Amino acid sequence: MLMRRIRQRVTWILAVAAVAVSISVWPSTESAQAFPPTPKQNVLNYLRAISGNQIVSGQHNKEPASAPGQYTQQVKDVTGQYPGLWGGDLMFNATDVANRQRVIDQAKTEWANGSLVTLTWHVCPPTGGSTCAFEGGVKSNISNAQFSQIITEGSALNNAWKRRLDEVVPYLQQLKNAGVPVLFRPLHEMNESWNWWGNRPGANGSARLYQITRDHLAGTKGLDNLIWVWNVQDNPAGGWSGYYPGNQYVDVVSLDVWYKNHPSSADYQQMQSIAGTKPMALAEMGKVPDAALLNSQTRWAWFMMWSEQLRGNNTNAEIQAAYFHPHVLNQGEVVLP
Repeated sequence: MLMRRIRQRVTWILAVAAVAVSISVWPSTESAQAFPPTPKQNVLNYLRAISGNQIVSGQHNKEPASAPGQYTQQVKDVTGQYPGLWGGDLMFNATDVANRQRVIDQAKTEWANGSLVTLTWHVCPPTGGSTCAFEGGVKSNISNAQFSQIITEGSALNNAWKRRLDEVVPYLQQLKNAGVPVLFRPLHEMNESWNWWGNRPGANGSARLYQITRDHLAGTKGLDNLIWVWNVQDNPAGGWSGYYPGNQYVDVVSLDVWYKNHPSSADYQQMQSIAGTKPMALAEMGKVPDAALLNSQTRWAWFMMWSEQLRGNNTNAEIQAAYFHPHVLNQGEVVLP
């Protein structure tokens, strides 16, 4: 199998170099090995094992929830391969929230096909209803007094936040029952001000909300299949550690890269200083990683392209080069212990 993969990728590289890329020269996709029900620790052990050597390819699938695999299919259309990680969202607007089951069904399918699963949640603030628009809802501001109440145990808004979390428990429970570990990335980009939960550093800020969220879902609700992914954006203001909720609350440390195409060496060092020995990931990117990044910043365990940015911000040749880099693991090449 190893020699087959080497031959496949050499064929691909030569084809790209000759500027003669066509479907006829794509390496055939090896049959993915279906993942059985698996404890989350096995996935964490795998991510640690590949850190420094290999990286899993990933693709996010944004709304509509009625088509939760559309961007993953675009990867297949461009490369002939499926990504090694599927990304979805628990959604926010009424139509998509009503279709959450389709997102969960897709997650089960992707896992069964041999891809890891990650979920984020553009969640509506507990000051309003269960569904909302992006503008003025997810992307909104709440007062310091309201935020303080959300993180105050037993307050009206604290209870409202827990009820909001409870709305997705039946869906996450399905994945637990199916033995699907979920790389769960709530309250993402918490060092940014575009979202209602972010831009509050310190012990009683955004990190405290993350702690409450894990305590409720993993502790009170028993969702022990969730792998907790903490996330910041590559904001040049730095100070990312001011949002870190603590080692006992975080399984994976991740960065979204939007201020630039790729993380700088300083970004990489800052994330390593926070992560310690924990796995690190590039949780959102608009530009596919190139050979320079993949060869120099080797501790990233996965990268995930953001939905429409896949084709909107990358040429087919760039996408193909990323997916067939020797360090990159696609569906069928991710082998759990």
